[in-house]
Amino acid sequence: MGHNAEGAHVALIVEDDAELRALAAALLEETDLRVVEASSAEEALHYLRHNAGEVAFLFADVKLPCLMSGLDLARTAGLKWPWIRTVLTSGAPLEEDLDKALIKVRFMPKPWRALELLMEAEKAAEGSRYETIVSCTDTDVVRALRA
Repeated sequence: MGHNAEGAHVALIVEDDAELRALAAALLEETDLRVVEASSAEEALHYLRHNAGEVAFLFADVKLPCLMSGLDLARTAGLKWPWIRTVLTSGAPLEEDLDKALIKVRFMPKPWRALELLMEAEKAAEGSRYETIVSCTDTDVVRALRA
C-alpha cells in the first residue's frame, strides 16, 4: 500500500472544503492509487480531459462551487469515461433521483467513514489492476498468435 509512483492509477478527489479534501487525500494516499485533488468540478473536468486514462476513482462532493455540481461531473464522467469508479458524497440527501447516467455511481453520505472510502478506492484500484493485466495478456496472446 501507499505506492504513489508515476504511472499509477489516480484517485481524483473533488471537494471544495479544503479540510475534507485533505482528509480524503491523506486516506487515499494509503492505497495503490496516486491522489490528485480538485476544488471544483470544472477543475476536475480539465484534469480528466487530459488524463482520464489514468483515473480509476472519482470521489466528488455533490455541491461544488462554480457552475457544475458533483452530479454534473459524475454524469459527464460516466458518459465519457465509463471505466472510472465514481462515488458522490453530500451532507444532505440527494434532492433528485439518480438518472440512468448515474446508475453505477455510489452515494456516500457525510460524514463518510474512512474505512468505507478506502474500500471504494481499493475496489477501483483492483479493477484498474485487472484491466492492466487483461490488456497485457491480450497483447501477449496476439503476439504469440502472430509468431
